[in-house]
Amino acid sequence: MHLSRPARIALRTAAGLVLAGIYLPLLLVLLGSFDPDRAAGWPPSGFTLDWWAAAWENEGARAALWTSVRAGLAATAVALVLGALAAFAVQRYAFFGREAVSFAVVLPIALPGIVTGIALNSAFGTVLEPLGVGLGMFTVVVGHATFCVVVVFNNVAARLRGLPGSHEEAAADLGAHTFRAFRDITFPQLRSALLAGALLSFALSFDEIVVTTFTAGPGLRTLPVWILDNMTRPQQAPVVNVVAAVLIVLSVLPIYAAQRLSSDTTGGGRV
Repeated sequence: MHLSRPARIALRTAAGLVLAGIYLPLLLVLLGSFDPDRAAGWPPSGFTLDWWAAAWENEGARAALWTSVRAGLAATAVALVLGALAAFAVQRYAFFGREAVSFAVVLPIALPGIVTGIALNSAFGTVLEPLGVGLGMFTVVVGHATFCVVVVFNNVAARLRGLPGSHEEAAADLGAHTFRAFRDITFPQLRSALLAGALLSFALSFDEIVVTTFTAGPGLRTLPVWILDNMTRPQQAPVVNVVAAVLIVLSVLPIYAAQRLSSDTTGGGRV
């Protein structure tokens, strides 16, 4: 489509303003983590790494970081298994209600986080508490997995739509059993899609706060929850900036890697 010069300028200006509105606040948080002053101000009064050292020595921040990593890894593992199995069922088999299953798997990511959090909190209180299982790491992982499954499902289903089932059928005709065909034929072509889904799932879990608030219970804080709890404490403002900067980096890296992997149209392997 050919656009006139004024239209191109207008589009570029609008895109620049949108990107500035998204990324300038993140840049200010990063710069604030190096500002010697405790009070936020512009321009920064200098440069220091003292707040980064203070953040590293903060036991609460370190514990919250480790909690976020554990929850993210566990939720990602659950999402990989359930999301991949659901994608195979929907894309490789024809059965009554297939579209309904696909819709049910994708729906959680479209729901507001507060709705999911309230629903899970009520369900856990009704089902798990009578069994002696309270809110904690297990419920956080289950809560995060509800939307992480969608990411893996979408990645794997999209890749399967581009892979003909004749490859597995040819392997079966040559005597390969189901698991051998999956290992040698299907998995190499799905490897990058699975890894991209895992990276996106971890990033989503790592910075989730709304669902975590309703499923974590007292005493369990992930890094985003720790930031929220300390934002109102003036003495902690510089340390919060440091932790927020770390959270930004740890969220951006897996998303960038997943984007690069998703651009791999070859499937990550040969047949």
